[in-house]
Parts: sequence; structure tokens; C-alpha cells
Amino acid sequence: MITQLYCNSLTQFSRYKTRVVTIGDVPLGGDNPIRIQSMTTTDTMDTIATVEQSIRMIDAGCEYVRITAPSIKEAKNLENIKKELRARGYTTPLIADIHFTPNAAELAARIVEKVRVNPGNYADKKKFESIDYTDNAYEIELERIRERFTPLVKICKEYGTAMRIGTNHGSLSDRILSRYGDTPLGMVESALEFLRICEDNNYYNIVLSMKASNTQVMVQAYRLLIQKMQQYEMNYPLHLGVTEAGEGEDGRIKSAVGIGTLLEDGIGDTVRVSLTEDPEFEIPVAKALVERYSNRASHRPILEIPNIELSTSNKQPATNNSQLPTFELPYSPYDYKRRETHEVINMGGHNVPRVITDFSGKQAITPASFFAVGYNYSVPLDKWNLTDQACDYIFAGDNKIDFQIPGTLGLIYNSAFWQDLEDTTRCYPLFSDNEFFTTVKKSTELNFVSVDIDFLIQYFNSSTFQPFDNTVVFVFETSNEHGMAEQRRMFIELMNNNSSVPVIIKRNYSNLSEEKFQLHSSTDIGALFLDGFGDGIWINQNNCTSPKNVNATSFGILQATRTRISKTEYISCPSCGRTLFDLQETTAKIRNRTDHLKGVKIGIMGCIVNGPGEMADADYGYVGTGVGKITLYKGREVVERNIGSEKAVDALVDLIKKYGDWVEKV
Repeated sequence: MITQLYCNSLTQFSRYKTRVVTIGDVPLGGDNPIRIQSMTTTDTMDTIATVEQSIRMIDAGCEYVRITAPSIKEAKNLENIKKELRARGYTTPLIADIHFTPNAAELAARIVEKVRVNPGNYADKKKFESIDYTDNAYEIELERIRERFTPLVKICKEYGTAMRIGTNHGSLSDRILSRYGDTPLGMVESALEFLRICEDNNYYNIVLSMKASNTQVMVQAYRLLIQKMQQYEMNYPLHLGVTEAGEGEDGRIKSAVGIGTLLEDGIGDTVRVSLTEDPEFEIPVAKALVERYSNRASHRPILEIPNIELSTSNKQPATNNSQLPTFELPYSPYDYKRRETHEVINMGGHNVPRVITDFSGKQAITPASFFAVGYNYSVPLDKWNLTDQACDYIFAGDNKIDFQIPGTLGLIYNSAFWQDLEDTTRCYPLFSDNEFFTTVKKSTELNFVSVDIDFLIQYFNSSTFQPFDNTVVFVFETSNEHGMAEQRRMFIELMNNNSSVPVIIKRNYSNLSEEKFQLHSSTDIGALFLDGFGDGIWINQNNCTSPKNVNATSFGILQATRTRISKTEYISCPSCGRTLFDLQETTAKIRNRTDHLKGVKIGIMGCIVNGPGEMADADYGYVGTGVGKITLYKGREVVERNIGSEKAVDALVDLIKKYGDWVEKV
């Protein structure tokens, strides 16, 4: 499979070079740092509340402050907000967030340093109609958009105002959906339609984004966008974000999976983490994601991928994006397909990725230890109860577990310790690379073999090549600072050699805060699962967090990559000035009633802007459509309109029951 890359290199970290865009006195792109931004949640007409929240954001490290302007009156009040901020000594650039209202955008562009427009709803009304356009009819539609959009472009050019063309997966126009479908390519083409109008007017002070609540779609869209920009010799900076990521642990993990995957490949010029929390709490998360890459380029070298078509030197990452190399890859970075492996007991094949918990550092392992990883032992009943997030294997190292374990659980021991076990029922050895070949006694069912990149390359290129048998599962390990890329290179080596051995992705972390542990592991491991790599996940930590949180993070990564669903998923937007109810309080109420519904996706949207479209990615939708009024969706379809917010959560539960997705809490 010949693929033009979306980044400078898959093995050497290098920042993808974009043009510089002027946004007030904080330039974006080029060699500038990756900028951090967020969005206010206050009513834009409340000048003082918006100013004071903006100041809290700025003091936390926010470099651009985005404020919603849903109508002409809010756009006009941006002038008062800006004056008050400047009077208090804050010069941070302001961004007006515009949907549906060109007149508000045209006014805001004369006031603030940047405007964000959504090409899906700037000049279109969404009706979810499928239209079979002829080429001529499509061109007529594009001309209509040109007439509607060009005045804003000219104003931005005149006033030196920057613009973000921000595609949202949930609000693609009927025109785009009819021609390209609900796809990453459709997202890219939606932005390019508007971008071409800008360029026709010699306006280039533009930032692009491809946001989605589905991390697979989001990552593929950004990669395709870069590919398209290279095709048309464009190099606009990129704003990264996972829209409607949610709150708490889930929101952080999902954001890290999507944003971190792109940052790992040097992509991204500004980051916004969208959490259903106050915006000042988004800033530390974004900073923690970005700061890992300040010195990443000095990482230990990784063996280059073979079969490069030398459009640039294969010894150095490209600095001219138009000269990015073409690779012959055994997988597509633009379409998700899980790597094909053979089945070993319950690993590989069509099995969901497995979760391994590391208890090797414990001095004593008791039945109570299993509580943190989803197993609860009842003494009166003498039985185990399993949660939806019960791990699949426990690595005990050299610590013998001498009590009856749950029937669904497997134990892993160091191979030397395993040799001396009298009973090896559901117990399996872990070998280190060559140890597997030199040890006589092995499991007849399942053998784990820990390998690093040096062994793997040597193994496949050895003149005395010995194939592993069908009981082997590899455990990929790395100590490289650029570990995701090194493990990706290991998967490419397997695929290039037609190996179908299942692989557990293992990473080790030490001395991190709990939040950084979640963000780093979600980035490093989630990026691989998004490309279809991995049959299991094994996270070892030292002085970072609790076993319970490690287990929850492992399942959270698999959920965020959509490779194993173990709990209810909430597609919940961050609050903003458009929100028509208390989003945080309502999300908490809905979670309290529904968090036991494994595999059900519920969209909770504060307003109509991203609501209906995001319902395409949710089973049920709860959308604010008026002050204190809620509309419920089943998929994209409206089921009930204008329910009072005091009754709406009950109505949502009734809707889930009606369609047969409800189970009672145990």
C-alpha cells in the first residue's frame, strides 16, 4: 500500500511546518510554540462575568480566549468585553465563535482578533436531506455559499482579522453529506470549499480544524486534510480538539487519545481540550498534553521504515511539506482496519483487546486485591462477582496466588517461577525474547514473550530464523522517549514479515501525577489502537496512581478508541454562552441514572449548534432547544420536543426503555 505521509516522519519526531498566522500579538504556526486556548461559558451579554472568567482562563495559561456570538447583539458586546479586558491590563487575543449568523460574524470581525466559522452551518440550514446533485447543481450551491461568505472574507482581510474554518463532524451540511457521506473526507472537503473562497480573495490568515467526538474520525480527518493541503500546496496551521469529549476521567482520556495521537507525529499548532467543566480547568490538561514535545526531537533513533520512495532524504525529516516522502505501508493511516492476527485462547483473532493488570510489585496478593480490578468476592456465598471492567489477566511476577481465582481470569508468572508451579491451570509464563527458545518447558496453550525493537528486527533478519509457534503472544516493550513511534515501527515490522502473532502493548510509567499518568498512557497506547494495532493493553506504574485507576484508564483507552466498549459513553459538549441549561449538573444527573448501560452512547448538548449532527454518533440525544426546554433524539431523529428540563431526564430514561436498551441497576 503506497501512502503519502501526513507528517514529516513516522520514526523521527519532527514538527510539521505550517505558515504563520497573525492573531493579535500572539502569532500561530511556523516555529511558534503550540498555543493553548479555551472558550468562555458565561452569557456573552454579561460583560463582567465574561471578563472575569476570561481572566481566570488567561491566568491559568490560556493564550487565546474564544467567546460565543450567536447573534448580532452578542457580537456587538464583544467590544465592551475587549475594552474591559484591556483596561485591566490583559491583551490576550479574542476569538468570536460564530454559527448560523453571517451578520454577527461580519460585525465581530471588526472587533476581535479572530473569528471561527463552521462551514457546515454558516450558510446552510440542516434538514438531513439526501440530495442527488448534478455537477451543475453542486456548482450553483457553491456559488450561493461564495456570495454569503465573501463579505466576511473581505472584512477579515481589511481589518487584519484571522479566521478559523472549523469543520465539525456533527454539523456537516446536507450538501456535503449527500456527496461525500458522513466521512473524514467529507469533513475535509467542507473546509476546502470555504478555503478556496478565501484564497480566491487573496486572504490567507487562516487556521483549520477537523473536530469530532469519535477519535478515529477526528484523527483520520486531520491526516486527510494534511494530505489534501500537500496536494494543493497549502500549509495552514491546525487547531486540534476532540469535540464533546465529556467530563472527568473520560473527557481527559478521550482528549488525550485524539489530540495526543496527532501531537505524537508533530501535528498541531494550537490545542483546545473540550471538557464539561469550567474552562480554566481545561488549560492544565492542554498544557500537560503539549509540554511533552518541547524536547522530543532528541529521542533515541528508531530504525527507518523500508521501501521509502525518496522524494526527500531518508536520513532527515522533511522540512518542506511539499517534499514529504511516500511510504509503502502495510496499513492505511486514513482508514481503520484492525491488524489481522491468529487466536490464542481469548487473544487475537476476533476477540476484543484484553486488559492485563500488573500486581508483580505487591508484597501480598489477596482476594481483596482483586476488588480494584473488577472482581468482588462474597464470603457468605463463596463466589466472585464481576463488573463490566474486570481485567482479563493478572501479572503476578514471582508472587504465588494460592486461592481460587475467578473462572474468567488468567494468571501470568515470570517463566522461571512458572516452571515450579504444580498446577498451571489458567496460569501462563512470561518469557524474555530468546529465553523462549532456550527453555524446554512451555505452556501448551499460551506463552507470553516480551520483546523490544532490537530483538524483533534481529529476529526477522536472522539467518537462523526460528518461527514462533501458535501459542505465542508478544508483549511489546519500549524505553524510548518516542515510544509510540517505536512500537508502531515494531508493528510495521510484524506486518512486513506477514506475522499474525497477537501483541500486547505494554508501557511503564513512574513518578507522574494521576492526571499526567492518564494523559500520557492514553496518548501513547491510544494512538496505536487508533491505527488498528494491539490485541491487549498492559500498563505498569510506579508511584503514579492506584491499581483501580490503572484498570479504569486501560478500559477508558479502549473505550475512547472504540475497540472495546465496557461502559456507557457520554458525548457531552463543554458549556459556553449558548448553553440553555446547567450542563455540568445535568450531565451528572444523567450519568447517575444511566452509567450502568454498557455500550449505550448518550449525547448531551447544551444547544442546537452541534446537537443534531452529533446525534448521528449517539444512540440517544438530550439537546437544549430553548431556555429550560429539552428535545430528545433517537439517533438523528427528533422523538419529543420542548420538554421541561425538570422532567427531561425521566423522559430520557423512558425513551431508552421504549427502544429496549434499558436494564435495571443491580
